[in-house]
Amino acid sequence: MEQVSTRQVYANSWMTVREDAIRRPDGSAGVYGVIDKPTYALVVPRDDAGRLHLVEQFRYPVGARRWEFPAGTAPDRATPHPDDLAVQELVEETGLVAGRMELLGTIDVAPGMSSQRGHVYLATELTQGEARREATEADMRAEWFTPAEFEAMIGEGVVADAQTLAAYALLMLRDRAANGGRRGPA
Repeated sequence: MEQVSTRQVYANSWMTVREDAIRRPDGSAGVYGVIDKPTYALVVPRDDAGRLHLVEQFRYPVGARRWEFPAGTAPDRATPHPDDLAVQELVEETGLVAGRMELLGTIDVAPGMSSQRGHVYLATELTQGEARREATEADMRAEWFTPAEFEAMIGEGVVADAQTLAAYALLMLRDRAANGGRRGPA
């Protein structure tokens, strides 16, 4: 597929939207609307007991509160290194400081309409500090859940964030590889 032309149709501090005219391999013309957002970091905080730390906040586009793993991008479409962003988001949203951060993988948010990618980290050896939430996160709550509670929340639709679900799948694959095919923390 070849891009013939592009034009920005919208921009704010967090994203841009562009419209690309394209030529398909068969020569036919087409149009793609693309949402460009900076790379984000998502952190799966897990304590020594195997519990997972999630945050809950109101998500305007879906009109509901959602439980998710801490995640975010830098303001003004800045592009810090994902490792640095992961440390920042964890402290900002939860107050937790990780003694160890392990990259679990990279995920595409919605490759049919967005260029955004996320880097997923496992945070362990955690120390609790003070959260440093932005004004837009003032209503955020944070809580620990056992894996069984977390999985029940998925089944009940309480956890429905695609990035959180993908991150959990990466965590389960990591744990299975570390445990010789068995499930659970290494």
